[in-house]
Amino acid sequence: MRDLDGTKGAATAGESETAGPPPRLSALGWARWAWRVLTSMRTALILLFLLAVGAIPGSMLPQTTVSEEQVRDFYVDHPDLAPWLDHLSLFDVYSSPWYAAIYLLLFVSLTGCVIPRALAHYRAMRARPPRTPRNLDRMPYSARFTSTAEPRTVLDEARGLLTRYRVDTREDSVAAERGHLRETGNVVFHLALLALLLALAAGAFLGYRGNMLVVEGDGFANTLPSYDSFDPGIAVNDNELQPFSFTVESMDVEFIQEGNFGGQAESYTADLTYREAPDAPEERHELEVNEPLSVDGAQVYLLGHGYAPEFRVTNAEGDVVFDQPVPFLSRDEATFTSDGVVKVPDAGDEQLGFSAVFLPSASESPEGELVSDFPAPRDPVVTLEGYKGDLGMDSGRAQSVYQLYTEDMESMGESPALSPGDTWTLPDGAGTITFTGYSDYASLQVNSDPARLPALVAASAAVLGLVATLFVRPRRVWVRARPDGNGRTVVEVAGLSKTEGAGTAADFHTLAVRLRDRLRERTTVDTATKE
Repeated sequence: MRDLDGTKGAATAGESETAGPPPRLSALGWARWAWRVLTSMRTALILLFLLAVGAIPGSMLPQTTVSEEQVRDFYVDHPDLAPWLDHLSLFDVYSSPWYAAIYLLLFVSLTGCVIPRALAHYRAMRARPPRTPRNLDRMPYSARFTSTAEPRTVLDEARGLLTRYRVDTREDSVAAERGHLRETGNVVFHLALLALLLALAAGAFLGYRGNMLVVEGDGFANTLPSYDSFDPGIAVNDNELQPFSFTVESMDVEFIQEGNFGGQAESYTADLTYREAPDAPEERHELEVNEPLSVDGAQVYLLGHGYAPEFRVTNAEGDVVFDQPVPFLSRDEATFTSDGVVKVPDAGDEQLGFSAVFLPSASESPEGELVSDFPAPRDPVVTLEGYKGDLGMDSGRAQSVYQLYTEDMESMGESPALSPGDTWTLPDGAGTITFTGYSDYASLQVNSDPARLPALVAASAAVLGLVATLFVRPRRVWVRARPDGNGRTVVEVAGLSKTEGAGTAADFHTLAVRLRDRLRERTTVDTATKE
């Protein structure tokens, strides 16, 4: 306030009456504002939270890149809900556009806020400790005492005690600080998080993932046609995959027999023989869940198992036109009741198709229905529903091997319950189908990620940086020594901690007491020497 007559107030009022609206931001101004908002730490935390929330559907719903069979089962169990979820890309969360947008914004936000912070921290580490404040008694910890030692002697002793600090000596004081490792850990954590995002993006760009079912006794070669589903990165050449191959020699599955957890899988094990290249020696590997086979930079994971009933089909002339196992998809993990389709396109004038249900442990329910009461094959039974006509395989329309299209086919009725070795004679002399037995199959996934090691290094660095942030306590100490005019020196010690800690004040007090005691000892020694 300049005067009490209101002159300044009147001028201000007059200016406000004539002043126009505030100037509008230009396009460049809006761009700068948007950049500041995007690169703020608050925005980065919000985006990180959204990324975590967006990953929840990926952990709760079956994902196409992990198991197409489970996605198909979800469609069967929830025919109305599944199309809506698929429209929102919730069956392929990590490759969805909305998840990629959050991921990209988080990467830009972290880059914009971490890089300047790292540069500022680098400059702070190279700078001198802050100048000694004028009033040390205003610090959270301060102590004062007098000594007969000279001010220069006091400062020399103080530097000797502050060996773990960065020390800067001024005219009448010593300024020291330590604990930069805390901010270093913070910067390392965020830089490692940025590197982890880069590694994950590089893995998605340079790597691939594929799923397949392999019946025991059958082999697999790492070529595109061998996969049931294949999800390559943008830079992956389908014709230059690692040339390894393997054979599933046997599949061993153990189920809990009794108790509250009876029927649950206890272990899955697949015995493999593999070659890293066609001319490489054959090796063996026991494949288990979470214990993949690592070969030529790729990992082969065991996801689960199922049953592949074996059928032999003869046509009207008695010729065998089909004789092989057919993988069935389990509809119920508790009982492994499984559904499958048998397609016989070479049966003669009319093609044959069968919709089948496999019951590993067949029994009769209280309602008189045939069900499976245990997932292990105690009493395997198959029921069939037959069709003859045109399978539609020559129409050019893509078909699933797990679905039978019966629009151009005529029903032949249902079979009786077939045990291994039983035969169903088809109506009208169309032939026969025999349930000859069953095999186990392994549900496998091949995952090739060249950025796996960089991602591990980045994650480890993030953990180390977080540990430093949690346990390192930055602090500053000042010691001032001034003559009091009576032949003594006034010594002031002050400390400032940037973090909360019950032991910080005690550490500062210990430093002040040690300095006082050392000055007393030195004064005593100097006096004795003079005498």
